[in-house]
Amino acid sequence: MNKYSVNRLSLIQYIFIIFETQVGIGVLSLPRDLVKTAGSDGWISILLGWILSMLFSLVVIKIMEKNAGYTFLELLSKYFGKWVGKSLSILWILYTAYAASVVMFSTIHIIKIWIVPDMRDFILMILFIIPIYMITKQGIRVIGLFAEFVFLISVWMPFLLLLTLKSTHWLYLLPIAKDGLFPILSTAKSTILSFLGFELAFILYPFLKDKKSASKGIVIANSLSMIIFLMVTVITLVKFSPEEIKDYVYPTLNLLKLIRLPFLERLEITFLAFYLFTLFMTIIPYLYTAVLGASQLVGKQDHRNVLRILICLWILLSFFFLPSSSQVTQMGKSWGMLGIYCAYGFPIFLWIYGWLFHHVRKGQKQ
Repeated sequence: MNKYSVNRLSLIQYIFIIFETQVGIGVLSLPRDLVKTAGSDGWISILLGWILSMLFSLVVIKIMEKNAGYTFLELLSKYFGKWVGKSLSILWILYTAYAASVVMFSTIHIIKIWIVPDMRDFILMILFIIPIYMITKQGIRVIGLFAEFVFLISVWMPFLLLLTLKSTHWLYLLPIAKDGLFPILSTAKSTILSFLGFELAFILYPFLKDKKSASKGIVIANSLSMIIFLMVTVITLVKFSPEEIKDYVYPTLNLLKLIRLPFLERLEITFLAFYLFTLFMTIIPYLYTAVLGASQLVGKQDHRNVLRILICLWILLSFFFLPSSSQVTQMGKSWGMLGIYCAYGFPIFLWIYGWLFHHVRKGQKQ
């Protein structure tokens, strides 16, 4: 598309944006969420969540392939008319803005607990907003380059967890499916929420240079996320007992505390410092989607003014909204519930509606 001739994404950038958006905050708490309902069989639910996320991801791509000349918001107006389309666009913008806000306040909460407990929230907010604003205002091309940079500086981090495998209890994984299939299936809900981020393919697809590789790219992104989730969960399960994991809000960070290096103490702090880049790469795509959509909705091409408004709202909110651990958890759950409708339910509805829409139009032309 000519209007995206400047801001183009390579396949590798497209993969990294989706992958890094998915792993984000979920990889820190996922083992606990799985163990609470499925016990030591939680890792099996990850495979189920991966399969479901891939299927729904491919639905998203099929919808955009069938309407290759449209952006997502234009597509909504095409299918539903001006006013209903705009209403649905507003809901989508609110969803992505809320997702970015949840991850932003969760990141501040985690950094306060683990690194700087005495620092005020608004100070952390301002410090984090500076790089986020600088990258988001430049558009999708710079976001893609940043995604490549984040991957390069964080590729070593999952392998760090392998240092904890010196004294493990693999028997914690046995017997497999000891409580039957129902706990595993019910826990799949937690895992599909961890794969949220693939729905951004609605927005990323028009920017992709090689659109024929969109399906392949999103399968690779989901598979990379699955490997990371599976690796972290299995290592946590064989290191801690299932009952012990339930006592940790972020068991992945507690796992890092067990690693002792002769030249470095408090490894989890170093880990979090680098992991901040990955958390930013969860916030930025959602934030960019929200401000880009809001700008297009009012007929503006430049998204920076809307970005500045949302950034200012975040800073003002950080002065008096100081979420507790339970509030952060509740915010994550509410984002997950919205994600079920927006990332899983809506694509299926749109796919069926689109098929009927094109079928009716084809009949009218005949």
